[in-house]
This record gives sequence, structure tokens and C-alpha cells, in this order.
Amino acid sequence: MATTHTLVRQVMGDHGRFSTRRRWDPRDGVGGEGIFRPRELVGNLMDYDPPEHTRMRQKLTPGFTLRKMQRLQPYIEQIVTERLDAMEQAGSPADLIEFVADQVPGAVLCELLGVPRDDRAMFMQLCHGHLDASRSPKRRAAAGEAFSRYLLAMIARERKDPGEGMIGAVVAAYGDAATDEELRGFCVQVMLAGDDNISGMIGLGVLALLRHPEQIGALRDDERSAQRAVEELLRYLTVTYSPTPRIAMQDVTIGDQLVKKGESVICSLPAANRDPALTPDPERLDVTREPVPHVAFGHGVHHCLGAALARLELRTVYTALWRRFPTLRLADPAQENMFRSTTPAYGLTELMVAW
Repeated sequence: MATTHTLVRQVMGDHGRFSTRRRWDPRDGVGGEGIFRPRELVGNLMDYDPPEHTRMRQKLTPGFTLRKMQRLQPYIEQIVTERLDAMEQAGSPADLIEFVADQVPGAVLCELLGVPRDDRAMFMQLCHGHLDASRSPKRRAAAGEAFSRYLLAMIARERKDPGEGMIGAVVAAYGDAATDEELRGFCVQVMLAGDDNISGMIGLGVLALLRHPEQIGALRDDERSAQRAVEELLRYLTVTYSPTPRIAMQDVTIGDQLVKKGESVICSLPAANRDPALTPDPERLDVTREPVPHVAFGHGVHHCLGAALARLELRTVYTALWRRFPTLRLADPAQENMFRSTTPAYGLTELMVAW
């Protein structure tokens, strides 16, 4: 396990000697070209090495351009306002996870992909059923098949009449060069990476700020201060605790540790982001801290494609929340917080707040 900031960046940035493929075989060629890849991994960028990964990622970038992010901003602001309206109407105290953290990310991802508004509740139900690790393998598989059928039907519609969402943008730019299975797999990856992670960051970020109320003012100062606060919360919380393990494609020495060909290295992102070599007093939350090169979104060729969207969502939620509820506080400061245990990212199952 790599735990220092330097070693984590070294391993994650070295795609020439480390592979992220889950079924890596030392007999495979460079980049994994021509290998067998099971259906559940087709389109999952983390299962591709360069140069195959480079070609795949290039196909998907039309869905994540600056223009696309700017198009999404009004919708993000709208959905956040709607969720805060619902929380306010429910009355104090209310569960921030139920009304905001578990609702905003999914709605934004549906808008990003281009899921029709009338289908979104059903789409999220299928998605959560597929990704819920607390379910039996049989139930998850059945939900996964239903989710895949919906995605393939949506992709077929987008090929006939491309919309403004990510699928439509990729289809318009690349046509059949982006296969249905690649698009389906990437949609699943987007939902996996963008739903739980942002939900976890919203809930834990609010909890961290409520425990450090003297730092909340930074969210009200100006956009630059809010951006700095988001970067510090990403570093401090690091809800994605470990990315895909890296498999050594040859014998390599990392630090003073020999990693033999075929062995795995796990990178601890929370440990790297709290490395004293990265920033002074790393165990302290300080939203005025100058941003540092944290690895909350990974590093190297697999750096999160949706990082800009995640930052935009978090900044919008945090700032809008305290504009609406300037007296926001924990409903019961003595209450023990309930943390999720069946998701790939840290998060809360409940956060009761009052105002």
C-alpha cells in the first residue's frame, strides 16, 4: 500500500509500468489491445491502459467540455434551489441527506447524460438497485440487466436524434466509432463515480463545516474563497478512499519496496492527502488554506473526467445552503452520526439539521 503523497502520485502517474486492468495477464500486449474484456468492464475507463485508454477517453471528452459544464450550471442551481425549497417546506429539523445529498447528484447526472425528465425517477431506482452492495448478487444482477436494457434503448434513441446530453454529444462527434456497449459501460461508470462520491461529499462537507462554524463565512465571501473551501474539503475528506489497484507490469521499486511483476499496489488517497509533506498541519480543516495538489480525484491518465462538474456541484450546494439557512446547525450535536457501509465512497446515511 502506498500512503505518502509522493509515492501515491508516482504509482498512479506511471501508466508505463502499472496497469489498472482488473484481469491483467502478463502475456497481454502493451495497452491490452485485442484482449478479452467481459461485458461489465467494457466502457469502464479504469479497465483500459494507454494507448487504448487514450482513444477511449478521447471519444468521451465531448460530453465534458467547458461549454457543456456552462450549460449545466443553470440546471444545477435550479435543482439545488428545488431541494432546499423542499427541505424548508418540510420544516426544521430535517435530514439533509434525504432532501439534498441523496437527490442533487443523481438529478445532475441524469441531465448530463440526457435522460428524459419523465424517466429520471425510474432511472435512478434502476441505478441504485444495480449498485447497492447490500442487495443479494441475484437481485443486483437483475437490476443491472434492467439498467443496461434502459441504457441501450436510450443510446439507440440518441443515435437517431442526438440530444444535448453526453450521449448525444459523443454520438454526434464519433458515430458508430463509439459502440453501444462502450457507451453503456461508460454511463454505468459515470453513475457509480458521480452519485455516491458527491452525495458523500455534500453530507460530510456540511458536517465538517458545522463542526467548524468559524470557517463557514468563507463560503459567503466571494467565488474564489468558495472555490478554495471546496478544494480544502475535498482534500480533508477524500471520500474515495482507494482507487482501482495498480498491477505492476514489470518488476519495479517504489520507495524502498520491490514490487514484482503481477503484484498489486493499493493507493490510499486519504493518507496521501493528509501527508505532512503535502501541506502543514494536514489533520486540520482550514478552508483558507491555499489549494494544494491533492489526489481526491486521482492522478495521471485516470484523473477523474468529471472533476470540474463535481467542483461546480459542491460549490453550488455549499454556498446556496448557507445563503438560504444562515443559522444552520446540527439538530442534536450529541447525536452519533450514522455512516454508510455498503458504498464505494465514504458518506452519511442521515444528517439532521435545524435552522
